[in-house]
Amino acid sequence: MGEVEPGPAGPLEPPEPPEPPEAPASRRPGGIRVLKRNMKHNGSRNCLNRRSRFGSRERDWLREDVKRGCVYLYGAEATTAATTTTTSSSSDLHLVLCTVETPAAEICAGEGRESLYLQLHGDLVSRRLEPTERPLEIVYDYLNKLGFDDPVRIQEEATDPDLGCMIRFYGAFLCIHRSFGGCKRINSSIQRKIFLCRPKFTEKPCQMDHLDRILLSGIYNVRKGKTQLHKWAERLVVLCGTCLIVSSVKDCQTGKMHILPLVGGKVEEVKRRQYSLAFSSAGAQAQTYHISFETLAEYQRWQRQASKVVSQRFSTVDLSCYSLEEVPEHLFYSQDITYLNLRHNFMQLERPGGLGTLYKFSQLKGLNLSHNKLGLFPILLCEISTLTELNLSCNGFHDLPSQIGNLLNLQTLCLDGNFLTTLPEELGNLQQLSSLGISFNNFNEIPKVYEKLTMLDKVVMAGNQLEVLKLGELNRMSHIKHVDLRMNHLKTMVIDNLEGNKYITHMDLRDNQLTDLDLSSLCSLEQLHCERNQLKELTLSGFSLRTLYANSNRLTAVNVYPVPGLLTSLELSRNLLECIPDWACEAKKIEILDVSYNLLTEVPMRILSSLSLRKLMIGHNHVQSLPMLMEHIPLEVLDIQHNLLTRLPDTLFSKALNLRYLNASANSLESLPPACTGEESLSMLQLLYLTNNLLTDQCIPVLVGHPHLRILHLASNQLQTFPASKLNKLEQLEELNLSGNKLKTIPTTIANCKRLHTLVAHSNHISIFPEILQLPQIQFVDLSCNDLTEILIPEALPATLQDLDLTGNTNLVLEHKTLDIFSHITTLKIDQKPLPTTDSTVTSTFWSHGLAEMAGQRNKLCVSALAVDNFAEGVGAVYGMFDGDRNEELPRLLQCTMADVLLEEVQQSINDTVFMANTFLVSHRKLGMAGQKLGSSALLCYIRPDTADPTSSFSLTVANVGTCQAVLCRGGKPVPLSKVFSLEQDPEEAQRVKDQKAIITEDNKVNGVTCCTRMLGCTYLYPWILPKPHISSTPLTIQDELLVLGNKALWEHLSYTEAVNAVRHVQDPLAAAKKLCTLAQSYGCQDNVGAMVVYLNIGEEGCTCEMSGLTLPGPVGFASTTTTKEPPKPTTPSSSSGIASEFSSEMSTSEVSSEVGSTASDEHNTAGLDSGLLPRPERRCSLHPTPTSGVIQRQPSCATFSSNQSDNGLDSDDDQPVEGVITNGSKLEVEVDIHCCRGRDLENSPTLTENSPTRWPEEHPRGLFFGIRRQNSVNSGILPPVSKDKMELQKSPSTSCLYGKKLSNGSIVPLEDSLNLIEVATEAPKKKTGYFAAPTQLEPEDQFVVPRDLEEEVKEQMKQHQESRPEPEPSEEDRTELPEEFDTAL
Repeated sequence: MGEVEPGPAGPLEPPEPPEPPEAPASRRPGGIRVLKRNMKHNGSRNCLNRRSRFGSRERDWLREDVKRGCVYLYGAEATTAATTTTTSSSSDLHLVLCTVETPAAEICAGEGRESLYLQLHGDLVSRRLEPTERPLEIVYDYLNKLGFDDPVRIQEEATDPDLGCMIRFYGAFLCIHRSFGGCKRINSSIQRKIFLCRPKFTEKPCQMDHLDRILLSGIYNVRKGKTQLHKWAERLVVLCGTCLIVSSVKDCQTGKMHILPLVGGKVEEVKRRQYSLAFSSAGAQAQTYHISFETLAEYQRWQRQASKVVSQRFSTVDLSCYSLEEVPEHLFYSQDITYLNLRHNFMQLERPGGLGTLYKFSQLKGLNLSHNKLGLFPILLCEISTLTELNLSCNGFHDLPSQIGNLLNLQTLCLDGNFLTTLPEELGNLQQLSSLGISFNNFNEIPKVYEKLTMLDKVVMAGNQLEVLKLGELNRMSHIKHVDLRMNHLKTMVIDNLEGNKYITHMDLRDNQLTDLDLSSLCSLEQLHCERNQLKELTLSGFSLRTLYANSNRLTAVNVYPVPGLLTSLELSRNLLECIPDWACEAKKIEILDVSYNLLTEVPMRILSSLSLRKLMIGHNHVQSLPMLMEHIPLEVLDIQHNLLTRLPDTLFSKALNLRYLNASANSLESLPPACTGEESLSMLQLLYLTNNLLTDQCIPVLVGHPHLRILHLASNQLQTFPASKLNKLEQLEELNLSGNKLKTIPTTIANCKRLHTLVAHSNHISIFPEILQLPQIQFVDLSCNDLTEILIPEALPATLQDLDLTGNTNLVLEHKTLDIFSHITTLKIDQKPLPTTDSTVTSTFWSHGLAEMAGQRNKLCVSALAVDNFAEGVGAVYGMFDGDRNEELPRLLQCTMADVLLEEVQQSINDTVFMANTFLVSHRKLGMAGQKLGSSALLCYIRPDTADPTSSFSLTVANVGTCQAVLCRGGKPVPLSKVFSLEQDPEEAQRVKDQKAIITEDNKVNGVTCCTRMLGCTYLYPWILPKPHISSTPLTIQDELLVLGNKALWEHLSYTEAVNAVRHVQDPLAAAKKLCTLAQSYGCQDNVGAMVVYLNIGEEGCTCEMSGLTLPGPVGFASTTTTKEPPKPTTPSSSSGIASEFSSEMSTSEVSSEVGSTASDEHNTAGLDSGLLPRPERRCSLHPTPTSGVIQRQPSCATFSSNQSDNGLDSDDDQPVEGVITNGSKLEVEVDIHCCRGRDLENSPTLTENSPTRWPEEHPRGLFFGIRRQNSVNSGILPPVSKDKMELQKSPSTSCLYGKKLSNGSIVPLEDSLNLIEVATEAPKKKTGYFAAPTQLEPEDQFVVPRDLEEEVKEQMKQHQESRPEPEPSEEDRTELPEEFDTAL
């Protein structure tokens, strides 16, 4: 249903909107140009369709001055809400051309509107602009703060309608819910949910049943008023919530309704009419409706329900996030309101219902005015003497008035997130104040007024500007027990006297700059947080100490005296300790000890044999041995990974019977201690991690002594077999990781592990598929990088199987029946084999990649990756990693779109900093509505020819936001290329967020949402969270071996050095990426983990130049003597690269098409006959570029894949099924970007030095060498010479079938005798593994291009050739000398 007519005029009824202009462009008063655009929401998550772009005239007008621009004005028509499930018409959008000097008043005058509203990030809150504010200036300032620097680019971005998902303007007309008649006086309960004055700018009308609960409804005779002046009429009556809604039966669907609030009113019996009730509202201007019911049952039912409503008393009213500027008038009739929530509005002081009138609430006790941007403290609030709770955080206050001392009943006062530097002395009059929050202000010392507020027991001053910790001031506050000074600028501590403090029990000093801390005077201290400082020495009193957290410092000594007899938890990880303190060994009640990431060389016997210790973390040290256990200990968790252990104590399992978790990964263990002796094992061990050791088959029998094992990791050891009889006894096993060993088979007895749900056995030599498909709970199976040849599977797979990875098994052949069975698996990863009629895949000799992603213990994977080995016509590569933390939507969107955005930006700028920054900012915008509430870390690596450094062949540009990182291995050493944008690891970013007055919670998250300070998405956290990336560029050299990309979980558990050393000598990049993920999981990672390894082969030996003057081949083909460095082991990259495929039966077609489209340049088609007839100019790699330069042109295309259609949509019986692609008979439409691709070395061609002369050999005097540059085709081919008669014959479409089989899509498949012609046509696109490139066909505008230095020689040879074989004179067009052109793809 379209827009409806307005109902009866009420106090808040808006005037009728003027008719919008019909012309597409018209002049308005004030010289403002307005373009009317009818916009509709599309099916995607973007805001608007592209039809919102304006014409060339408007663009020409903008280009004249960067201070010009446009403002999209939404909600130009008044939209109303109906009572039924009707859809509204599309909102009318006006495009207003203006300048940065144009005020909002001028735009409103031109549009005939009263005012403009500003909405950010799709929030429900919209702020009304002041008449003097300038909308275009607001937009330009917003874009500048996001990260755009160029004024021209800012102007261009402001014209994009997608920006409306982040910032937009609305007209003054509000979405009035006419289903309630525009009535102003509505009960507070209704007001809480459907407040009439809320500017709800939406294209879909709100429906009444979505707003409140309908209690009763019916059509009855109704009379308005108490007198007999009004007649009885049939009306629709609804008892909804706490209101009585009356409307005519005819117009009930159009929103013409009247609302009668019943709370505090009356429901009386009408004696003069049978079965009638009189409903009256409360207040001086009460209204009455008489309703006559037909039966006694209806009468009683309505009376019963209405009486309940009338008797209700609402004490709490929540009007938060309603864009209010004043309190609704009807609320003042309710004297029972005790708590009023006005958070996140725009309350004004001078308005009739503004803050100055809140004193009318005589019983008000709680008032929340946070996030209202008041600027000045409303003094009239100090007259509400009944207040006990007042929240004024995030309002921009610089000071407080002295009148605040009049709030004598105040108990809680929250002033966080302001700009306060002092507190008035009158605040000390509030003797009942028990909670005072002044965090994230600008205090540089503890206010002295704390000494007077004796009811306070906490000093909460996190995020201020204190530089000196004065213990003397705290000593004078005997009532203070808790002190929170985290995230200040504390550098030193001052002790005024030696008098001790017996009152402070808890102190939080995290994230400061302290170097030494002596709190020995705090003899009652129970808990201390001092993480992430720069402490070298720490001294405490141990009388009352219970917990100590001092992680991430530089501690070499921790002194506690006396011995803390009450200490239960001690965390000293990531410090410089060389030994465990003696006092810690003597603590009798210690239960948790974490000293990981230190410099320990030994573990004291007193620690390991402690009778209270239950959790011991000593990983990442230099411990060479553990003491022998002599007595039973209660230890339950032992983490000793990353040490120098060669063996474990023989009595470990026999004395630590309660041990449930043991992680001894990354040591040098060659054997395991025996389990408990006896007929029945008493071991309680459930989780055992032994990855990356030197264990052999001899350790397997020991595992049988742990019958309760649930998780077993034995990856990266030296296992060759796993005895079947031993595996048969591990019946409780749920997760088994045997990857990176030398296993040839998995025992058949694995079928007895009925609880097994995860099997990881990649990077072995397994040739027989294990019998795991019979397991009832199996979910995840990874058998990649093995030697599988076939799979014997049952007719039905277990319903629990979700993920099966078979990539990297080069000899594996899957039948169609097997693929049909596997098609029901949620995630299937298999290799895509080349088609029988296609040439080998064209891959880069400079780089190859492998990708691994593992969900861990979470049920969804929120990490995605991007990999394009041949990017921008094959002259570069793009790799990316995206981590959505808890959401999987944004990483997938970025994976599908970011490469295309980069390609567009590269064509607009050659400055790597500019195009990389713009790529991130534009991708941030393109997230649309999905990016308003969700966010993602992003990492993008772009390899391209280095034009700035002539000594380097390629340069690597890396940009990132969030926590994803890239590390380059150069000469065996790691070189970090990224920056971690988090509050804990980046003090500068933390300070920026603090200056923006964000509230950082105790778990170090911005507004309790994320620890990242820069990320893509989460636009509602602007300006605290920004999308501007960190960018670094480095030239690649011959010493650069590989590039590692990983998400947060990977780098939290692997250091840069360990990651590089772990994969340096792995031949297969896929196996290398798998190994990194496996190591991270074995080291304790339980979250999503993703790793990508890119092997680099940069150097002269990687040259792929194809020099002119080569010996032309005879019929047999080329005889090559060219030598190149042998590339790494053939790999099977991930689904992102297009060589390995991951299919999801639950994934929509659009998702698959987006993933395919993001990496469309990875695949190429076989050469057609047309490309096999013409030679091309010499090709040079990026190591030896040609002097002339070309332009990289993006060539979009669209392909349709179907089981019975060819690439161009025509029926074809010649299409071969693509192995690895499960279509299930569905049609898949993929929109991709096809880029020109790099050529390969000619096979069987003689080597030529770069400076050698290029002459045709004597043995081929008739050979021709031409260069062709295609204008309308995607790629060109390397073509050998053929006889002229054959050329002429094949030029004819009618005779082309004589020399090759012509497919329905226009391509040519050569016959056997001409296959040698196709082997060198390496630039023609290939249809392979689901990707499409246009068939190479000769276009009319194709041009022959001869290198300048060969012109005379080629002309001479052509002349000799024509003389030797007389031919008809060519046409004038054929003799035309064409301009010289060079293919500069490399």
